[in-house]
Amino acid sequence: MAGHSKWKNIQATKNKNDAKRAKIFTKLSREIIVAVREGGPNPDTNARLRDVIAKAKAANVPNDNLKRVIDRAAGNVDQSNYENVIYEGYGPEGVAVIVESMTDNRNRTASDVRHYFDKYGGNLGATGCVSWSFDNKGVIVIERGDIDEDTMMMDAIESGASDIEIEEETYIIFTDPNEFSTVREALEKLDYSFVSAQVEMVPQNYVKLENEESIKNMEKLIDMLEDNDDVQQIWHNWEDA
Repeated sequence: MAGHSKWKNIQATKNKNDAKRAKIFTKLSREIIVAVREGGPNPDTNARLRDVIAKAKAANVPNDNLKRVIDRAAGNVDQSNYENVIYEGYGPEGVAVIVESMTDNRNRTASDVRHYFDKYGGNLGATGCVSWSFDNKGVIVIERGDIDEDTMMMDAIESGASDIEIEEETYIIFTDPNEFSTVREALEKLDYSFVSAQVEMVPQNYVKLENEESIKNMEKLIDMLEDNDDVQQIWHNWEDA
């Protein structure tokens, strides 16, 4: 699930084939399992679980599938001990990359991620080497359709949004990460549906790749990371992704 709040990235994610959709569900399942273990299976009393469910619904995961995963997690059927590990590094020509993982084997995941960076013209760095150039924000994407611009702006502001960007096909609503759940739930109550809804690492600036080999290597790096079940999110500042 790579991206940096650009509609074309989100649109590409929505158009993944069935195999990619299965991958996305596998990753979301891990998030649900951890959320249930931390706060219980009732989304009414578990804010983290509510956020993951909203994220899954934006990815078109069927309700029945969500219920099965929640029930399995509540029954401790899956005994895997997942932990969050974040990796930072540089892709070709200095593209900043943040990899969020959820793994039950740190050594395996670290080895895989390092291999991908090395193979495709990048290098894995120390914690904090690129995250300083990203802002942590809640990001909610809504298709414009026939939604009136003034109405959308007013609803977003009244719901607590900190900013809104109007693009050709979407409205992108930004929130303080601590206010994300509140804003998302307020917009849900107003019957808005989301293309994407999650807390993201949003780049402060972007890098444009001109070299064809660098472009191919960056594409392959993202593909390899996305294909790894341990990798939950990839954030980067490649302008033309």
